[in-house]
Amino acid sequence: QVQLVESGGGLVQAGGSLRLSCAASGRTISRYAMGWFRQAPGKEREFVAVISWSDDTHYADSVKGRFTISREDAKNTVYLQMNSLKREDTAVYSCAAADQLGTPISPDLYDYWGQGTQVTISL
Repeated sequence: QVQLVESGGGLVQAGGSLRLSCAASGRTISRYAMGWFRQAPGKEREFVAVISWSDDTHYADSVKGRFTISREDAKNTVYLQMNSLKREDTAVYSCAAADQLGTPISPDLYDYWGQGTQVTISL
């Protein structure tokens, strides 16, 4: 079992930055693909970014060039650096772990999920 706990969310003005962290426990995540997803009120959960266990990355078009996913396996932690934030980035952000090769983008491929952290972007 892998437990995931997100942190770093909050309220920030448009154009600002936040860094989310996802701390894992229970098992090392070094051989897991780690993803970030988000869900805004009234909308479906959507893929944001993923990093494979070999450090390949993939991003949603809506965040490409603004968000950066990274991992620090020594700390069993994954990060999402979010820059140039927009109102439409407002959502609950969740991290997830997938026992998969490559960079899976479907939430159905993920085995473990955190509870999420709220990110709110104001004008």
